[in-house]
Amino acid sequence: MVNEKEILKNASVVTTNACKLCTPLGACVAMKGIENTMTLLHGSQGCATYIRRYLISHFREPIDIASSNFTENATIFGGGLNLSTGLKNVTTQYHPALIGVATTCLSETIGEDVKTMVRNYQKSEEVSASADQPLIIHMSTPSYKGTHMDGFHAVTRAAVAALAKDGAPKKQLNILPGFVSPADIRYLKEILADLQLEYVMLPDYSETLDGPTWDDYQKIPSGGTSVAAIETMGCSQATIEFGRTLDPNLTAGKILRERFKTLRFQLGMPIGVRETDLFFELLKTYTAAALPVKYELERGRLIDSYIDGHKYVFEKKAVVYGDEDLVVGLVSFLAEIGIIPVLCASGGVSGRLAKAIHDVAPELEDRITVRQGVDFMEIGTEAEKLGADLFIGNSKGYQNARKLKVPLVRVGFPIHDRIGSGRIVHLGYRGAQELFDRIVNTLLENRQDNSSVGYSYM
Repeated sequence: MVNEKEILKNASVVTTNACKLCTPLGACVAMKGIENTMTLLHGSQGCATYIRRYLISHFREPIDIASSNFTENATIFGGGLNLSTGLKNVTTQYHPALIGVATTCLSETIGEDVKTMVRNYQKSEEVSASADQPLIIHMSTPSYKGTHMDGFHAVTRAAVAALAKDGAPKKQLNILPGFVSPADIRYLKEILADLQLEYVMLPDYSETLDGPTWDDYQKIPSGGTSVAAIETMGCSQATIEFGRTLDPNLTAGKILRERFKTLRFQLGMPIGVRETDLFFELLKTYTAAALPVKYELERGRLIDSYIDGHKYVFEKKAVVYGDEDLVVGLVSFLAEIGIIPVLCASGGVSGRLAKAIHDVAPELEDRITVRQGVDFMEIGTEAEKLGADLFIGNSKGYQNARKLKVPLVRVGFPIHDRIGSGRIVHLGYRGAQELFDRIVNTLLENRQDNSSVGYSYM
């Protein structure tokens, strides 16, 4: 079996540079994928400020996040008045179609009944008499329970639970891509359009978090999945969810299956040939269109590049870290190209990471160490023992890579020390091609820079 180790509880009583982010941060990202939507964090102003700054550093886009702005009084006596005031202000200033209320540690710790507060707000005389009020959904997202990925998926569940309706069957698919890059979402939409498939993508922040420059500031950027489209998800033929570590009983796909009998397929993130083949095979069962030649060529070029670069990557040892489902997708891809992911680590604690990795790379089961619920101090210690040749993950691993003097290939979220993070393609044959070229060239550059000869031909 895969060598899965538990957290070293006796090694440290604190977390040193966590390999995860706060739960409401993930909720804020997902809310950007719903059209004309504003996020309101029920808690202190500091939470909204921190998350805004963190997301802006990765996506390089302006991001507004509202707050109910807890003070000492609200902390002691409750934040009901703060929430009502915040909802009114957001409605007046932004005129959203939807407001997503996500809780923070503070409001959850004092036991705020946000669902009842929202219901009472909507029933108030002033609000109920107004014809121009946004829809409101609520997510419980305390950071002491879960990671940013839990917050992200909480939004898709809440949106589907609140908005999806029954109706006449539609020849469309529900696509739940998970936390991928804006460029990944654009590529998925391109594939679906080329196969002449109707679909609802939730969330879709391909334009809201990677858009063009503006002449005038847009409080809520255009783009995202419309409320009307989400309402039709119960009428779709099937739901495709990316994520091998997702709890199958706690997903938006499960809600759609139970309420509307919508077929559900849970796939791994389509990174590399094998996982992408599975995705295309599933899509082909729902379309009469032939697979465009361009994807056959993409696949063929990718395999050809595997052959060309095999001698440079074979048996190299990689440390892979980040969101659990991204790690699983990367492991599948690395196994294809001959790199050994000797350490696979995540701050997530789904309990399904080791099995998912075994499922996608059974041939490497005795050569992979899996660590969940870890921080970067533990990752660095383990990586040094294993003699890693490269790190693959977000920019939070930079200090470990620097200390061990091995290169870092930046993927996933967050990437704060490079530009263009939102334009990295990870998925499909195209994403695997970009990743493969980057990995090979990173290894070649490192070898070249550390050569005493400084040769220029390889």
